[in-house]
Amino acid sequence: IRAGAPLFWEKHWRRLTSDAAKVGVVLAEYTEASVRQLLGDTLAAQGVSDGKARITFCDERPGIVWPGPQPEHRAGIHIIAGPLMPRPPRFRATVSPYSVNSQSPLAGVKSCNYMENILAGNEARSRGFTEAIRLNERGHVAGGTMSNVFWLVGGALFTPSLATGCLPGTTREFVLENLECSEVEAGIDELKTADAIYLTSA
Repeated sequence: IRAGAPLFWEKHWRRLTSDAAKVGVVLAEYTEASVRQLLGDTLAAQGVSDGKARITFCDERPGIVWPGPQPEHRAGIHIIAGPLMPRPPRFRATVSPYSVNSQSPLAGVKSCNYMENILAGNEARSRGFTEAIRLNERGHVAGGTMSNVFWLVGGALFTPSLATGCLPGTTREFVLENLECSEVEAGIDELKTADAIYLTSA
């Protein structure tokens, strides 16, 4: 977020509604305009003009695990905001020992289920690295623990295809829309011999 303008807002909203539908969270009572207003109110209340924000929808309907009376709202919303993370003086990446399951029903869905990503990131930092590249169960590069990955070979740009189980990030989408980039299934050796590697995140 820069000066109160959410970066790639339309892309974020489209992914929010699409992923909510995939996991069965009903957002019928929310509109893009109402959520955008709530986001603006949160940013103003916390004095954030150059930082980051997260919008989370939670299914509040009763279910098999937590039965109960029908709540007034089908989905709850939670918005948090804060300053940007500082850039490390030296950036080092490694390969994570924790693989991505490309066949998971949550593959490609942005959810609150970040535990595997957090554990992979913590494991990398315990070895002195900043970030880790995760491979899927077939040995194909899927992405970083909290980022999408691109690499350059002889002037050609590449990124993992969605078939690898990678998250379709909004910055990734922007790059694919504006640059010539091939979506591929590639092993880690492709990155080891690349001319440059880029990690992106909104």
